[in-house]
Amino acid sequence: MDWLIVGLGNPGPKYERTRHNVGFAVIDELLDRAGNPTLKSKHNALFAETRLGGHQVALVKPMTYMNESGRAVGALARWYKLGPEQIIVVQDELDLAPGVLKVKDGGGLAGHNGLRSIAAHLSSSDFVRVPHRGRQASRR
Repeated sequence: MDWLIVGLGNPGPKYERTRHNVGFAVIDELLDRAGNPTLKSKHNALFAETRLGGHQVALVKPMTYMNESGRAVGALARWYKLGPEQIIVVQDELDLAPGVLKVKDGGGLAGHNGLRSIAAHLSSSDFVRVPHRGRQASRR
């Protein structure tokens, strides 16, 4: 496995169409582009293994609430034997215009509880972040 690509969100229909689930929506789009590989359930997450851009990736939706996302991400990183530098996390970011995303390699956590949880469970904040303010919510 080359990369763990994680979309942050909150499970359940109550949160399905909220801005917090933009990470889930990005994972859904990547799953569509990858031909909808079979989702598996393990380590408090739904995930699928596929190839994107010539890399073997796991597309992950933690099934914990956002502020506990690190439980799932940490467990999957250990299971796949991946370091923080091989993890990409997509999260909501209100400071961006709708539909805009950016990429940050390491750095601060901007007070985001999901990122804080992931950093705690990885013992590092050296993962790639993709702050995004999406136009759609998760559809799976």
